[in-house]
Amino acid sequence: MNKVYADAPSALAGALRDGMMIMAGGFGLCGIPETLIMAIRDSGVRNLTVVSNNAGIDGVGLGILLETKQVRKMISSYVGENKLFAQQYLAGELEIEFNPQGTLAERIRAGGAGIPAFFTRTGAGTDIARGKEERVFNGETYIMETGLVADLAIVHAFKGDTEGNLVYRKTARNFNPVMATAARLTVAEVEHLVEPGEIDPDHIITPGIFVKRIIHVPNAVKHIEQRTVRKRT
Repeated sequence: MNKVYADAPSALAGALRDGMMIMAGGFGLCGIPETLIMAIRDSGVRNLTVVSNNAGIDGVGLGILLETKQVRKMISSYVGENKLFAQQYLAGELEIEFNPQGTLAERIRAGGAGIPAFFTRTGAGTDIARGKEERVFNGETYIMETGLVADLAIVHAFKGDTEGNLVYRKTARNFNPVMATAARLTVAEVEHLVEPGEIDPDHIITPGIFVKRIIHVPNAVKHIEQRTVRKRT
């Protein structure tokens, strides 16, 4: 089975449709599958529910899908760096499902592990708990959160082989590994594409069984979300 595709549009061919749920890896602009995001934009698919820690920034990452108004709903934990996101939300053009960051990660991990729901103390007694089942364990109130399974996951990896085994680099690991397990179809973009056997098995983070399609992105742009410098003396 050949998993390597020539480019992002061909890797996403037949996988996109209006109204679908897409998981997009990354944290801020670190480890985002930017090439695949641009291909989703160019496809014109609409009314998307996107699961991502954040929505990129204006004009970069998932921000470009907000510009074209292809996103109907975001399931996220942090969106403070995107002015367009705030504008669309306040105008009633974008639905938001906020999650505490750890809860979001666990909802994705649970979905990938086949766990339909779990209980957590995080958010109990707050607006997060509204409409959710509550139970008491050992004298403490917990709320029920459901696992997430997407139609499509797009992830970015530092290195991958042609069988789909993936290695992430440092902070760019973030949400990518759990999302790769929690979708019916996972498409990965990799900076370094190698042959099977060239990656030490102990270094593989996402096994190839979870990855169905791969594209090689050798010159991925590494954006800096917040550039902070000090004056030279």
